[in-house]
Amino acid sequence: MTNICLNGKTVLVTGDAGFIGSGLVSKLLDKAENVRIIGIDNINDYYDVKLKEWRLAENKKKAQSKSGSEYIAIKGDISDKETVDGLFAKYKPDVVVNLAAQAGVRYSIENPDAYIQSNVTGFYNILEACRNSYKDGKGVEHLVFASSSSVYGANEKIPYSTDDKTDNPVSLYAATKKSNELMAHAYAKLFDIPTTGLRFFTVYGPAGRPDMAYFSFTKKLIKGENIEIFNYGNCKRDFTYIDDITEGIMRVMSGAPEKKTGADGLPVPPYAVYNIGNSNPENLLDFVNILQKELVKAKVLDENYDFESHKKLVPMQPGDVPVTYADTSALERDFGFKPSTKLEDGLRNFAEWYKNFYCR
Repeated sequence: MTNICLNGKTVLVTGDAGFIGSGLVSKLLDKAENVRIIGIDNINDYYDVKLKEWRLAENKKKAQSKSGSEYIAIKGDISDKETVDGLFAKYKPDVVVNLAAQAGVRYSIENPDAYIQSNVTGFYNILEACRNSYKDGKGVEHLVFASSSSVYGANEKIPYSTDDKTDNPVSLYAATKKSNELMAHAYAKLFDIPTTGLRFFTVYGPAGRPDMAYFSFTKKLIKGENIEIFNYGNCKRDFTYIDDITEGIMRVMSGAPEKKTGADGLPVPPYAVYNIGNSNPENLLDFVNILQKELVKAKVLDENYDFESHKKLVPMQPGDVPVTYADTSALERDFGFKPSTKLEDGLRNFAEWYKNFYCR
């Protein structure tokens, strides 16, 4: 592994207005010194644009208060090759973190074009730009990209290990993420680009995505609407708190796969993939019970709210899987890190944030 000190580096974060992207920018500003962060996001209307703008504004304020560091947020689409090439030519990033993607399993059934454009074409443009960055012995030192636990499909072996086969995706979203891993491996082999993929497991927390269950449940409960609990409440998810995700990304950014030459005289792909999950699957019904308690504590909902009358158990939805469960032993071995935030603590932080953001 090649150690990379992020202090003084130029870091490109795609999807910087998104949930994980904005969290990473914030973490970089907190932990790295004299860092220059270049963000790009198309700020589409898949969900509330005002939330994306708020995330950007919060990080801009933080950057202004951090002496020596800089944050430049650019509105642009990584599926536009000229935009990406221009970004690399102007800023010459040392480290690239690709978090821009069209998210959501069920939405991929409704609007598949968006997934091909952003997740496949967009990532290809990033790979090409990294390839073309190498001049005079310098170029991108490490490319880190977001994959997803969805690549495991309906794998019955748990916990999910990065050694498991991932050849049977059950959604287009999962297929695009698997394609990212294959494309990245090929580019790492052909062009000796140090590359690491990260399979995220059900990320949640303050300022999250409104299409995620905990967020949409909260909105519906406030309106007095019923919440639908899939697979009759028998789903289990490895819920992973946003701060654990961004801490994991930071550590991985700082340790790039080592460049080596094989017996054939050609590069051994400097490529790795890791799970980032809490390694503690929670039953969805238990999750909902914890959420409702924290919403009451935060006074988002009244203490006498009749939760039982608003719960509706429904069948499994197309593209979903019954359980996700991360084996994070490789992450622990190589980076000494294991996500550990308790669900109660994470949902308490979410409930308090929700009250301040939406219930003012």
